[in-house]
Amino acid sequence: MPIYEFECEDCGETFEELVFGSAEGVKCRKCGSDRVRRLMSAFGFKSGSRFVSSSGPAGGCSGCAGGTCSSCH
Repeated sequence: MPIYEFECEDCGETFEELVFGSAEGVKCRKCGSDRVRRLMSAFGFKSGSRFVSSSGPAGGCSGCAGGTCSSCH
């Protein structure tokens, strides 16, 4: 079962959820809303020890100067 990241469109909460099949039925853990959208995970874009963005090799987030950052999610 894959783990996906979601963001609630109502309260902005970001969370992970184990999902089998479609993402239908996923609800926000914080507010219970079913208005959630699946996010692209940084894990899916990791190449070797560096994260890759659409503009080329980059840090996992704007706060990472070294290209790898365990605090990015």
